[in-house]
Amino acid sequence: MIKNKKVFVFDDNIDILELCTIILEDAGYDIKTSSTSNNIIDQVMAYTPDIIFMDNWLPDVGGIDATRALKAHAQLKNIPVIYFSANNDVKSLADQAGADGYLSKPFDIEELEGIINKHLTI
Repeated sequence: MIKNKKVFVFDDNIDILELCTIILEDAGYDIKTSSTSNNIIDQVMAYTPDIIFMDNWLPDVGGIDATRALKAHAQLKNIPVIYFSANNDVKSLADQAGADGYLSKPFDIEELEGIINKHLTI
């Protein structure tokens, strides 16, 4: 039996989290969402995702600091982090954060699935 790939989406917009859940579950992924990046290491360690989508505008600990924390952690640094923002400079933010890629909002389903496939070669 093939285990579903696990996706973790961090976004403070509940509508985005619901949309991603519907799209990704329909595509066969297991998904976990969080509207905060507080205790980012604990949240990710508890789920051990295959890929993470990180919004820029998160309360308390922002997306850049959260991504940097993940990339500095010995056990988590190899999990691809995709920076995920409506900011028109999302590529620059992704670079600052040390993310593995980025996805601009609004996005279409093909873009979302394409970036997952790019980073999760089976």
